[in-house]
Amino acid sequence: MPEDLMRYDVLAQHALRSVVKLALQRVVRDGLPGEHHFFISFDTNYPGASVSSRIKAKYPDDMTIVLQHQFTDLNVFDKYFEVQLSFDNISERLVVPFASIKGFFDPTVQFGLQFEPGALDDGQDGETTDIDSTGDAQDTDVPAPLSGGANDQAGAAKASNDDTTVVSLDAFRKK
Repeated sequence: MPEDLMRYDVLAQHALRSVVKLALQRVVRDGLPGEHHFFISFDTNYPGASVSSRIKAKYPDDMTIVLQHQFTDLNVFDKYFEVQLSFDNISERLVVPFASIKGFFDPTVQFGLQFEPGALDDGQDGETTDIDSTGDAQDTDVPAPLSGGANDQAGAAKASNDDTTVVSLDAFRKK
């Protein structure tokens, strides 16, 4: 089989992660429409991810946050988003690089995206990544961690619904 020199896996990850970014930008601009809300899972160890030590102790590897009723100060940037959430009545700031996101789910319309952890260095949504002649990604600009907190009201909200639409790139890859 010919080698994929176009790196379609990287391009697809970039395109799918931009769906998350665009949805969050719409929320910043217009607020959450109707009953829409989001579950966002991410790698807490990813470079640039920022969670408080208190939250990191509870969620050392990954966590899921819910953006529904009780969030403030949502800001979306090229490489990451930040949001203020409350954990145990303590407000904390969370910084999430788009490349750290493992999953996105809107249960209102049963729409979900699942990202491959191995493809986090895909150069998408702000992670400036160069792909060298071997096809290997090289990070050139990772957002610096910001001090602050994190939120996970959704650890208890791992959505499991048989009619959920989840897109995984593995379904499109030849094995």
